[in-house]
Parts: sequence; C-alpha cells; structure tokens
Amino acid sequence: MKVSRKDIGWAVSEGVISEGQAEDLWLALQRRDVARPRFDLPHVAYYFGALVVISAMTWFMTLGWERFGGGGMLLISLSYALVFTVAGGLLWRERGLKVPGGLLVTAAVCMTPLAVYGFETMTGAWLQGAPGEYRDFYAYIKGGWFPMEVATVVAGLLALRYFRFPFLTAPVAFALWFMSMDLTPLIYGEHYYEAQGYQVASLVFGLVVLVGAYLVDRRTQEDYAFWAYLFGMFAFWGGLTLFEGGSELDWLFYGLINLGLILLSVLLQRRVFVVFGAAGVFGYVGHLAWEIFEDSLLFPFV
Repeated sequence: MKVSRKDIGWAVSEGVISEGQAEDLWLALQRRDVARPRFDLPHVAYYFGALVVISAMTWFMTLGWERFGGGGMLLISLSYALVFTVAGGLLWRERGLKVPGGLLVTAAVCMTPLAVYGFETMTGAWLQGAPGEYRDFYAYIKGGWFPMEVATVVAGLLALRYFRFPFLTAPVAFALWFMSMDLTPLIYGEHYYEAQGYQVASLVFGLVVLVGAYLVDRRTQEDYAFWAYLFGMFAFWGGLTLFEGGSELDWLFYGLINLGLILLSVLLQRRVFVVFGAAGVFGYVGHLAWEIFEDSLLFPFV
C-alpha cells in the first residue's frame, strides 16, 4: 500500500486515530523511509553514474585495451574493484549512504569478468580455447567465457553477504543469463546450433533461475528477486521462442505456455511475466493470422 499524508488525515477525520497519534505515525514512517531508494534526481544521478562506470568497463571496452596484455588488464580491474569496494564500504557503514555505497560495490562486482579475462589471457588457461577479445564477451556465444560468468556470480553472492543491496543481484542475474548461452557449446560442442542445443539449454537454465527467484521472492523487505525474474525470463522465453519448426500442436503449446505466464503474473504479482507472456501470445496469434488463416475473412472477427 502507498500511504500519503492525506490518508493519515482521513484516518483522523474518521476517528480511527487522534491528531497526536497521526503526527507520531507520520514522523515514524518518514524516518523508516529515509533509506529506501526513490525516483528523484539524486537517486537517478547515482544509478546513472554507476551505469556509466560499469558500461565503460564492460560494453564500451575497445580493442585498444588488449595492448595492456593479460597482466595489465588484471591489475587495472583489481585496482578498480578495490577502490570501489573500499569507497562503497565507507559510504555504506560510516556515512549511512546505502544507495551510492551499494552501487559502488556493484561496480566492483562488475569488474570480475575483466579480471578473469586478464588472468586467463596472462596464463593461457582457457576452458575451451581462447574465445576472442574481451569486448566479444558481450556479443558472441563461446564456451570459453564460462569461467568469467561463474566468477561474477560468486563475487556477487559474496558481496551480497556483506552488503544487503538488491541491485547487487543485477550482475549476478546477468551473468547467469550469459551462462545459459555459453553452457551450450560446452555441452553440445561447437555445432550446438545444428541440434538446437542453445534453445534447450537456455530454456532449462532459465526455468531453474525462475524457480530460484521464486524461492527468494518476498522473503525479505527488499526485492532481491526482480533481476533474477527478468533475466530468467530472457533465458526461458528466448529458448522457448527460438525453437525452429514444429507442428501446429507445438505452436498451440507455445501459445498456452505464454498464456500461462500471463496468469502467473497475477498469482506472483510480477509484471515481467505478463510482458513476455503477452509477446508470446501475440506471436502465436500472428502465426495463426499470417500462416494458417492468411486469407480468412472470419479470423479477424473471431
């Protein structure tokens, strides 16, 4: 429930509480609300700044960074992670600034893939051969990226142990999503696309992540399940949707599963399910309209 000062005034007018009780209650609610994230200019600036830093050290990495070599990238990423962790810890514990402190710790966790990549480049200890430059981590499915994702998940969970900050689950969930794809060539080999291995691995892995999100959902006051639901749905729904071919019965099952996701969104009170479910239902209806009933006059009315 969202309670405003007007609601407290209504309770006074109805004789539920007195004026003094209303004032005490409102002050207590304000004190309790201080540490919560808000959609205001300072908090938007905090998150925007953190995303700029994270993006600079992940998606926007250029080929020029390869000149540092594996040891250089390892040293730089560990230095950044150390500075972010120390600064975040000071803001979190000494100043009581949970949001900027938590975001700095999140940025530290996001240095993990670069650190692991630097270490593997330096030592040549690749899991399935050198997968390419670091920037390719965000573009291509390769089994060699798998250790980077595992390390990111471990670093995120370790950070969550000391900093109870829900946004820390974002890099963990993101790494799990990438893991669902990069597991495929490890299981099926380099010709995984021929056996639709990506679809199977992504679907199963996404389902596991969704179950895990459900197990932690609403167990705490903060929302630690949101990012797991989001990236779990990317993996599950993406794998389900990308299955090629199939009979009309398969298409019907696809539509029913997506309809079930919409109903599940009501039961779990999670909008992410209705977004993906609605896209899937429209995809199935589009299949009926454009392929099965292409020239039908009656179908649009139905």
